[in-house]
Amino acid sequence: MKLIYAVINNDDSHAVSTELTKQGFSATKLASTGGFLMSGNTTFLICVEEQRVDAAIDVIRECSRKRKQFVPSAATGRSDTSGSYPVEVSVGGATIFVTDIERFEKL
Repeated sequence: MKLIYAVINNDDSHAVSTELTKQGFSATKLASTGGFLMSGNTTFLICVEEQRVDAAIDVIRECSRKRKQFVPSAATGRSDTSGSYPVEVSVGGATIFVTDIERFEKL
C-alpha cells in the first residue's frame, strides 16, 4: 500500500476530487495553506495499492494546472519593497509525495 499526499491549488480541487471519485479512488481532503503566497490549497490523502499509484497521479496531473498570476513584489519575500510593483509568478499545479503504508484500515 502507498499513501499519496497531493497538495493542489484550491482552483483545481473540485476537478481533482470529482475525477478521483469517478476513477474509483477514495481520498480525504484537508484544507491547507501554501507558505510562499499564503494562498489556499487542498491536500488530498489517497491510499492505494502500489500498482494504482501512477493512475492516481495521472488523474491529478490531468485536473490540476499551473497558471501565471501577478502578486505584489512584497509577497515574494524580496527585501527591496520600495516602489512595490507586481511580479508574475507561477501558481497551481500539484506537489505530490508518495510514501509506504504499513497498515491501512477503513472502519
